[in-house]
Amino acid sequence: MTYRVQVAAAAKRDAEAAYVWLKSRTPAHCAEWFNGLVDAINDLTLFPKRWPLARESVHFDEEIRQMLYGRKPHFYRVRFVVRGSTVHVLHIRHGARRKMGASDVIWPN
Repeated sequence: MTYRVQVAAAAKRDAEAAYVWLKSRTPAHCAEWFNGLVDAINDLTLFPKRWPLARESVHFDEEIRQMLYGRKPHFYRVRFVVRGSTVHVLHIRHGARRKMGASDVIWPN
């Protein structure tokens, strides 16, 4: 089964902020990093449930999964939910940031 991927506005803002931060530190690698992130998110069209549950998932009624992108210590957590045939990407955050709380999640309709 092929899934459709929808990226929430919050996740787009997260990715853009990460790109701007990376560009200010390593401008030669930021485009490659961003393109790789987009490719990784697009790969969620196939078998998105292969990714484990996020640690925050226990606090919600719906399963929140996470895909790790990058290498330690500079990895990002792409958090998403699967509803039917659609993958909803909720947030993209650096792995060192705090856990996602209820107020951080903007659920897709």
